This record gives sequence, C-alpha cells and structure tokens, in this order.
Amino acid sequence: MKQNAEVQASRYDGLKWAVVAVLVVAAVVGNSYFSGQAMLYRVLGVVVLGALAGVVALTTAKGRELLELARGARKEIQRVVWPSRQETVQTTAIVLVAVALVGLLLWLIDTLLGWAMSGVIG
Repeated sequence: MKQNAEVQASRYDGLKWAVVAVLVVAAVVGNSYFSGQAMLYRVLGVVVLGALAGVVALTTAKGRELLELARGARKEIQRVVWPSRQETVQTTAIVLVAVALVGLLLWLIDTLLGWAMSGVIG
C-alpha cells in the first residue's frame, strides 16, 4: 500500500518540477522586468518565489529524499565527537609550525638553486 502511494505521488513529480521551473523563471524575469522598482521589493519578490519553488520541490520524491538526507546528516553531526579547545589549539599550532618549516625549506632551496644558477650562468 505504501509503495502504491509513492508511485501515485511520483506521477505528479514532472508537473511539480514544471511548476518549480515556472516559479524560478518568473522570479528571474520579474526581477529584470521590474528593474525600475525599489531593490527591496524585487528582492522580496525573488525570495518569495524562490521559497515557493523550494516548497513545491520538497513535495516531490527527490525533495522528500533530500529531507531524509538532511535529517540523517543532522543526526550524524550530533554523534560526532568534536575536539576540545586544547586539542584544536594544539593541532592548529602544529599545522602552522609545519607550514612555516616547509616555507623556510622551500625558500632555502630556491635561494641555493638561484645562487647555483647565477654561478653557472655568470
């Protein structure tokens, strides 16, 4: 029964995506058409039409899958063990020291090769 409902819901997905496309085109064309109006009104119009397009897109099968992915990602982020402030500072310091050492090494190699080339070329 659930599978049947999903099939019927996906039957209108093409129409819903067409509505999304029309809303997005209306936002772009309307923004251009009303270019003489105040920026606030144009921005509000684009935001409202974009939000409507987003709501319609989220009612499609792909939109529901996106929502499930977002919910799963949120649950996964809550399970992450974040490093402490001390670990973050130590790791950052190690990276900065490593970058400085590599930069110094590259500068030294460049200087030595430049000196060697100027000796060869004369």
